Amino acid sequence: MNTLEQEILDTVSLEEPWALIESFATFKREHPDDVNRGMDEVILRLRTHGVEVSIHNANLFLSLPKHARVEAKGKTYRAKPAAYSADVRAGLTGQLVYVKNVERRPELADCVRGKVVISYGLARTRLISAFEEMGAVGVICINPGIDIHSGTCTTIWGTPDLDDLPRKPKIPAVAVNKQDGDELAAIADRGDSVTIFTEMEEGWFASKLPEVFIKGAEEPDKYVLLHGHLDSWDVGVGDNATGDATMLEIARVLWQHRNKLRRSVRICWWPGHSTGRYAGSTWFSDTFALDLEENAVAHVNCDSPGCRWATEFTNLPRMSETEEFLASVILEVAGKQIEGERPGRESDYSFNGIGISGYMSGSSMMSDVLRDEKGYYSVGGCGGNIGWHTEHDTIEIADKSSLLRDINIYLLAVVRNANAEILPFDWRYTAREFAATVADYQAKASDRFDLTPSQDAIAMLAAALDIFYSRVENKNIEPKIANRVIQDLARILVPINFTRVDRFRHDPAMEIPPLPSIAAAAELDIHSGTTLGFAQTQLIRGQNRLTSALRQACRHIDLLVP
Repeated sequence: MNTLEQEILDTVSLEEPWALIESFATFKREHPDDVNRGMDEVILRLRTHGVEVSIHNANLFLSLPKHARVEAKGKTYRAKPAAYSADVRAGLTGQLVYVKNVERRPELADCVRGKVVISYGLARTRLISAFEEMGAVGVICINPGIDIHSGTCTTIWGTPDLDDLPRKPKIPAVAVNKQDGDELAAIADRGDSVTIFTEMEEGWFASKLPEVFIKGAEEPDKYVLLHGHLDSWDVGVGDNATGDATMLEIARVLWQHRNKLRRSVRICWWPGHSTGRYAGSTWFSDTFALDLEENAVAHVNCDSPGCRWATEFTNLPRMSETEEFLASVILEVAGKQIEGERPGRESDYSFNGIGISGYMSGSSMMSDVLRDEKGYYSVGGCGGNIGWHTEHDTIEIADKSSLLRDINIYLLAVVRNANAEILPFDWRYTAREFAATVADYQAKASDRFDLTPSQDAIAMLAAALDIFYSRVENKNIEPKIANRVIQDLARILVPINFTRVDRFRHDPAMEIPPLPSIAAAAELDIHSGTTLGFAQTQLIRGQNRLTSALRQACRHIDLLVP
């Protein structure tokens, strides 16, 4: 850590961030009115420290869960409706069937069509959308513990457009706890019926979206985007009051040191994360798409830092080109090795279609050993605390020492990213990831499809990158040109690795495999006869897309670095 970085980190205090956490622990931030109240508090605290804040007024389509219950055999079971569930406040009655998993087999569709399905798992998109596709009229998800976790069931990413609307859920979806779920599963075994009641509020809501833009001294148009959601389920201390507080302190500190930044830093607090499936970040991505394309050098998602018992950085989401950079930051601040993983289709990663390198989405987590000792199951945030997405995500989830460490990690990552003479991302790591992915797909495809063109194109890119980074390391290339190459490669290689749809659109909120245009190569075992030919046709087209993108990346390097 250099002297300037240390000077900036030494300015960090827990006074403001902890005060925000204590305040947020006193009121729910689910309804847009309450979210706007939280936004107003962030804005006031920033302005108290002289930080300039812009306030965007985003009109978002949101689904607000109200009440739910399940009735069966004269008993009422407590339930929570998923955001975007259909409203059936008058009740929907159907025969209850238990399904262990969600495989799309024809016989399973015959079993669930016209019935209410109950299955073990959190109220997640994949589970609920799959059963709706099969013809179920309602879904009950059995959560793994005594609490019920809130969730969202739509596959639509952000506010729907006209093409998205057909995918808007048309059935009710609720979650129950394990004890009640076990009773309901037994009712399903007897072939009895249940009635689901859900009450929802849905529509367009005016949502405040604060932005702090801290101008760099040398490249003010270029910026690192730091972002996280402010709306939460219930009071949501670990998810995501701690993240909001982290960004508040980073904004305060960087504003104080704004003359020491090479590039700019843009910080945003999102509404509509849960009740709009990332509607706030999607609105921002849509509204400022061309500016983001031209000027964003990276995006950093701040979600669930600073939680109790969170000592490890395992399964840390990052794009491969950022691996070495992020690992060095965490080692310096926390003395920990990271275990990076591919970012999932979640956590406000609303910028893949534009093509922006991203790192973080979760933060520090408790160790697997500690989780097992406590009898916890795996959850998506709160440092691994199972209060995640429940009314128990309260002030006890936050931890001051973890928060201070994680603020310093995010701050150092943003400062170092903004101040690096050469952008600290190494696309050779991504090329190696691509090579491993294609090798895996080829092994699974066997002789049913030839991925040699993809392998050859990746080898060409790897060779071009070796020459490029050799010149960078030997200072035989101007930093401005090197940074143009590194940024532009993101515009080509991120979409080809993380999206299926055209640029500036948003894929459904479903997991996307690596190099999705050729991912069918890994699934040829499920195709036979006529459908094998259809799959091979899809692979021909997908390989064309991939190979073309890789060749474009090579040409881009050659043009800028002759």
